[in-house]
Amino acid sequence: MKEIAVGLENSGQRFLWVVRNPPPDKDKEPKLDELLPKGFLERTKDRGFVMKQWAPQVEVLSHDSVGRFVTHYGWNLVLEVVCGGVQMIGWPLYAKQRMNMVIMVKDLKVALAVNESENGCVSGEELEKWVRELMDSEEGKEVRKRSSAMRDDAAKAMGKGGSSHNDF
Repeated sequence: MKEIAVGLENSGQRFLWVVRNPPPDKDKEPKLDELLPKGFLERTKDRGFVMKQWAPQVEVLSHDSVGRFVTHYGWNLVLEVVCGGVQMIGWPLYAKQRMNMVIMVKDLKVALAVNESENGCVSGEELEKWVRELMDSEEGKEVRKRSSAMRDDAAKAMGKGGSSHNDF
């Protein structure tokens, strides 16, 4: 969590971050002063907001001001992100999430994947690099275009007469 905080802070970008306790205390309200680097909340208060436990994810992802999302590539989440037209950065944690990442990054090219260390963790420097990459690079611009196109395609599929609507 501290590495994520470092990456978000050093990226210079605005953010909304939902923080939960790590297991086994994941259902208890997190103590942000223990989980995050000292002074993080104060240093980022003008451009970041940390929520405890939960946020209305579909509403957040559908908001026009949200442009990027750090994810673990769980399939339900991926569908919500695609429908919101939001670009993804992330690293998979379990099983099929790795396959989902390959589909999003390599096949559909609507996401970027961070490089994990051998222990599966991601450094703050790595996260910062990829946030900047998605925001400022030509590849990031292309990812944004494809994400917007996929959002529009998803809306058509779910709309009246669309393939998902008809199949349902």
